[in-house]
Amino acid sequence: MPIERENSITFGGKPVTLIIQELKVGDIDPDFIALSENLQPYSLNDDKGSVHLISVIASIDAAAGICDMQTRSFNEEVAKMDNVEFLSVSVDLPFALSRWRKAAGLEKVKMLSDHRELSFGEALGVAMKELRLLTRAIIVLDKDNKVTYVEYVTEATNHPDYAKAVVAVKNAEDQ
Repeated sequence: MPIERENSITFGGKPVTLIIQELKVGDIDPDFIALSENLQPYSLNDDKGSVHLISVIASIDAAAGICDMQTRSFNEEVAKMDNVEFLSVSVDLPFALSRWRKAAGLEKVKMLSDHRELSFGEALGVAMKELRLLTRAIIVLDKDNKVTYVEYVTEATNHPDYAKAVVAVKNAEDQ
């Protein structure tokens, strides 16, 4: 039975339960399988030796536009960096993620879907049980997949701290 963290965060002001324990700085990121835009499995092993900026969103098409803004903001920052893989993960269908990315003209981001098994959401502690969505979070991994920065946004409809995340990526890149 999965570990549940009741009332861990809120979504639209209502408490929700996150499945599995949260990651902490220093943890080795558990591997996961998500689907790429072309329906191929993706694992962290696909990009061994790279720093990873993992941006977790509920849905790229969310009405408030925060998920859209988060993805565009990080894409712009990561485009200036070397050896950094930018992953944006949601439970959106791969087709929707591909359509959005192409319409937005973004090339640096890898849009990943966790809709099938919630492997990513459960492995990284970002699956919202009540909604079967992922909560907003930012995770930075060094080249050995060790967590160097993590932010679980306490109200899933709020923005993450973009500046701190970008500094964490730059620090991981310099190591």
